[in-house]
Amino acid sequence: MKILIIEDDLELQRQLAENLVLEQYEVDISSDGDDGLYRAREYEYDMAIIDIGLPKISGLEVIKSLRSENNTLPILILTARSSWRDKVQGLKAGADDYLVKPFEIEELLARVEAILRRASGYSSHIIQHGAIKLDTQTQELWVNDEEIDLTAFEYKLLDYFLRNSKRIISKAALMDCLYNDDNDRDMNVLEVLIGRLRRKLDPTNTIKPIETLRGRGYRFSIKSEL
Repeated sequence: MKILIIEDDLELQRQLAENLVLEQYEVDISSDGDDGLYRAREYEYDMAIIDIGLPKISGLEVIKSLRSENNTLPILILTARSSWRDKVQGLKAGADDYLVKPFEIEELLARVEAILRRASGYSSHIIQHGAIKLDTQTQELWVNDEEIDLTAFEYKLLDYFLRNSKRIISKAALMDCLYNDDNDRDMNVLEVLIGRLRRKLDPTNTIKPIETLRGRGYRFSIKSEL
């Protein structure tokens, strides 16, 4: 999961990035609203953490701009203002949740996890789409109530697909999900993994849960859910 941080306080920016990386999130950072808005428009993220009081363009304007373009990126806003009016402004602009500074990093991590759960359409460690059920705590997969073995890479890939069901996912985003080091990346490995997942999820080739969109990437969906 990849998170965009738009925060002009460099020390807080560093703390957020370090703690999110420790929780196995990928992080991209920006220090002003103009650059942050550009990144949110141009790149794929699973959510954004945005400070309201940003230079160049305020956090509120960043959020309003994204929402006016029908960008549904989940957003957590940070504010040093404790007034209820400021909180309401942020939520009305389109933010999903807010935190008032100063805050404990544990609370931020809990809110990030909750926002990502809601965005992915599930509220527990069980993700289910049709006959496909994945337990994210035990990393166990069931298809039609039959347990299916997964390799570590297959699990990472399936988990990402399920959390982003019905979204078009680029090959680059899937490579980011699988690899931390650019030197290890191999597109052939990705294609082999997707082929193996297809056979495990759909041995009779009837539901076709992983769709190839030529030139765009892949999309996970169950026909009954479309």
